[in-house]
Amino acid sequence: MKILVLNCGSSSIKYKLFDMTDRSVIAQGGIEKIGMAGSFLKFTLPTGGKKVLEKDIPEHTAGIQFIFETLTNAEYGAIKSLAEINAVGHRMVHGGEKFSQSVVLDKEVLAAFEACNDLAPLHNPANLKGVAAVSAILPNVPQVGVFDTAFHQTMPDYAYMYAVPYELYEKYGVRRYGFHGTSHRYVSQRVCDYLDIPAQGTKIITCHVGNGGSLSAIVDGKCVDTTMGLTPLEGLMMGTRCGDLDGGAVKFIMDKLNLDSDGISNLMNKKSGLLGISGVSSDMREVTAAANEGNPRAKLALAMYAYRIRKYIGAFAAAMNGVDIILFTGGVGENHVKCRQWVCEGLGYLGVQLDTEKNATIQGVEATISVPESKVKVVVIPTDEELMIATDTFNLVK
Repeated sequence: MKILVLNCGSSSIKYKLFDMTDRSVIAQGGIEKIGMAGSFLKFTLPTGGKKVLEKDIPEHTAGIQFIFETLTNAEYGAIKSLAEINAVGHRMVHGGEKFSQSVVLDKEVLAAFEACNDLAPLHNPANLKGVAAVSAILPNVPQVGVFDTAFHQTMPDYAYMYAVPYELYEKYGVRRYGFHGTSHRYVSQRVCDYLDIPAQGTKIITCHVGNGGSLSAIVDGKCVDTTMGLTPLEGLMMGTRCGDLDGGAVKFIMDKLNLDSDGISNLMNKKSGLLGISGVSSDMREVTAAANEGNPRAKLALAMYAYRIRKYIGAFAAAMNGVDIILFTGGVGENHVKCRQWVCEGLGYLGVQLDTEKNATIQGVEATISVPESKVKVVVIPTDEELMIATDTFNLVK
C-alpha cells in the first residue's frame, strides 16, 4: 500500500510518499510561496539529489496537481500512475476537543474540524484546502486526518484549564490544547521500543525543541501535561515566539507601542524568541555562532532558551512524581549538542548524569546519552511525524 502524507500550510505544501510494505519513503518534497511570485517545488530525486521546478502556483489545488504530475513524471517520478496512491494522510493542526484520535475524513468530520477554525485561523483553513484539492483530483481515494492536538486530549481538566471565568471555556473553548502531538506520540512510543521497556509504568518527558518547541509529560503512554496552550505561543522560548508572558505585560506593551490585537500577536509570534533577544536570527545555528563570537545578547538568548526547557522539566517531574526518561527531539533537540548539555547540567537533583563525551558525538540519530548509572535515562530520538501520519492512515484504511 502506498500512502501520500500532506502537510498544507497557508502558502506551502510538504509531502512524503510511503510504501507501507517496508515503511520506506519513495518520494518527498515541498512547494513554497503558493499564491506569490516565484513559487516553486523542491523535491528529492530517486538518486538522492535535489531538484527545483519553478511554476506559477496560484492556489492549493494547482499545487497538489503539480505534486501529482511530478510524482508520475517519466524522468524523475516515483510512481507510474496516480492509481498507485491508495490513501492520503493529512496533518491537521487544531482539532479542539472534538478529536482525540486520527479519523477517516468525511463530510461530518470536516464540518467538525472547520468549526475549530477560529482556534487556528492560519492553519486549519490551509489544511482544509489540501483535503479539498485531493478530493477534486482523486475523489475516490480515502483521506485521513491526523490532529496535532489529539494526543494531548488525555490531559486531566486541572492541567488543561485556565484560571479565567469558566464561561470562557464553556462558550469559546478557552483551555490548553497543546501541539506537536503527533511528534510527542511518535517519539514516546519509539523510545520504549528503543529501550525495550513497556510504556505502562514509565514516566517520560519529551522535549520537542526546534524553531517551535514544546514539552510533554507522559505517563503510561498518555499525555498528562504539555507546555503549549490554546495556541502554539505559550510555553517555551522559541525561534520567533516569546513563550510564557505575563498577560499584564501584553497590555503594557500594547499601550506603549500603540498596537492593536493583530500588532501584538505579530510581535509575540514573529518578532520575539531567539530573534527578539539576540537581534541576530531565529535560527539556533546562527545565534550559537554569534554567541561563540562573543555577542552578549546571543549568549543571553541561549541561556534563556535552555533555562526554560530545564524549568519545565522540573515542573513536569513534579507533576508526574518522578521521571524515568528525558527525551530530546526536533531540530535543536536532535542536533544541538550544547543545548542538551546546558539543559541537563541543572538536573542533577533528579539523578540525571549526562555522558558528555557521548553527547558530543550524537546528531540526528537514536542514542542514549546518559551514563549507565544515571537514575534517569536521557535519550535522543529523531522524530518522524510523517511516518506516524502514514501509519495511522494505513491502520484506518487497510
